[in-house]
Amino acid sequence: MQKTKLLIVGMLLNAAIATSALAASNPLSVHVLNLQDGLPSAGVNVKLEKKIDNNWVQISEGVTNVQGRIPALYPSESIMEKGSYRVTFQTEEWFNKHKTSTFFPEIPVIFKADGSVPHYHIPLLLSPYGFSSYRGN
Repeated sequence: MQKTKLLIVGMLLNAAIATSALAASNPLSVHVLNLQDGLPSAGVNVKLEKKIDNNWVQISEGVTNVQGRIPALYPSESIMEKGSYRVTFQTEEWFNKHKTSTFFPEIPVIFKADGSVPHYHIPLLLSPYGFSSYRGN
C-alpha cells in the first residue's frame, strides 16, 4: 500500500514539474476553476485569437486538462508579439456535458500583451451565471 501511495505521489509530482516546465517555455497559459464545487474544470475548449487589422484571427486552440489548465496555449516555438489577444472559453459546451444550464455560452477575455512580462496567465473563475478573470502569473 505504501509503495502504491509513493508511486501515485511520484506520478503527480512528475506531472506538475512537466506542466510548470511547459508553462515556463510558453508565453500564455489559462486555468479554469468551477466556483460551484471549487474544482478544476477539465475539458473546456479554449480558442486564442490575435487582433490583426481590426479582425480577430485564430492562432491556437486547446482543451483544459484534468487540472483545468492549458499550460501552453500560444503556438509552440513562437514569441508572443505585442498586441491585442482574445481567449474565448467555450463554457456552454462544458456546462452541457455536466447537465447544467448557463447564462454564458462563451466567455471572451480580451487582453493586451505589451511585452512587459515573459508569460501571461489568464485564470477564469466560473459559475453558471457569473465569472471572473484577472491577470495571473
